[in-house]
Amino acid sequence: MRLEHAAVYVSDLEKTREFFETYFAGKASDKYHNQKTGFMSYFLSFSAGARLEIMTKPDRYTEDSDNNRLGFVHLAFSVDSKEKVDALTDRLRSNGYETVSGPRTTGDGYYESCIKGPDGILIELTV
Repeated sequence: MRLEHAAVYVSDLEKTREFFETYFAGKASDKYHNQKTGFMSYFLSFSAGARLEIMTKPDRYTEDSDNNRLGFVHLAFSVDSKEKVDALTDRLRSNGYETVSGPRTTGDGYYESCIKGPDGILIELTV
């Protein structure tokens, strides 16, 4: 069994698509738009692993700034080396994205950093 995809509602679909294409080499599907409900989405594919569905619908978005909320908490991307974790963290930080933690080695031995992406989506970068 494998995870096929995860999905997250966002307020700005195009900004979020561009973020994952720019920083994580995501490849977006054609946009799906349900004219009746206003629902729109893209599926983003990466070089390996599960796809990410980013979705928006006019009446669904509410901001929740509590990073410890139940449900979807973060996405983790393996970038293959400590040097790449450091480089991508620096790149994201220099482009105005907030660093939540790291880069650091966690108590359980992971080397990681965490940044806040569009709509406060937490993105963990790890080896």
